[in-house]
Amino acid sequence: MKTSPETHVPLTGYADVPEDQMLARALAFHDRMARRRSVRQFSDKPVPREIIEACVRTAGSAPSGANHQPWYFACVGSADKKREIREAAEVEEREFYAGRAGEEWLDALAPIGTDADKPYMETAPWLICIFAQRRGGLREGEDRKNYYIHESVGIATGLLIAACHEAGLATLVHTPNPMKFLNGICGRPETEKPFLILVAGHPAKEAMVPKHALIKKPLDEIAGFL
Repeated sequence: MKTSPETHVPLTGYADVPEDQMLARALAFHDRMARRRSVRQFSDKPVPREIIEACVRTAGSAPSGANHQPWYFACVGSADKKREIREAAEVEEREFYAGRAGEEWLDALAPIGTDADKPYMETAPWLICIFAQRRGGLREGEDRKNYYIHESVGIATGLLIAACHEAGLATLVHTPNPMKFLNGICGRPETEKPFLILVAGHPAKEAMVPKHALIKKPLDEIAGFL
């Protein structure tokens, strides 16, 4: 790797944590994240914009191809906009459940108990519509090809979900297919592809989660040490 004072700066902010503390911190973070659940019953309790802004800043710190940061987070709190998104999403969802998905996919979803009705998209205080940018660059106004777009946006989305959970918010990943309607509603250019909608807010007091969703694969099924 080639470095020089003109192109690189010293690493700062790295904490040299003792091993015993490293393990304790890793286990504590796991314990907090293991309590995360996807919620489909939200309260209409408001969430201040500043909290969403802080979570999005965390997402924006994610690594990305060539550091182009090929993402845009349209944070929708307007009741009218949320209703518009819900109505458009439900059009696609009705076609999905009416046969577009295929029998195998619908069978896989059956234990979750989902259907085409998405009332939580209006009830929850925030819909974070995430877009993947095909072109852009590091600086405003640039029109360059972006790289590893979906990988980069996926990592940023994971950090966003973790940040919301850490802040005390419940979330739900929603991916109606297709999602082109989001470009028009959110005023985003055609060069951006809707990635997903993250519903964020407080869970309703009566919120339930599927037992099926509590099943998590053990470590030996998801990792190997060579």
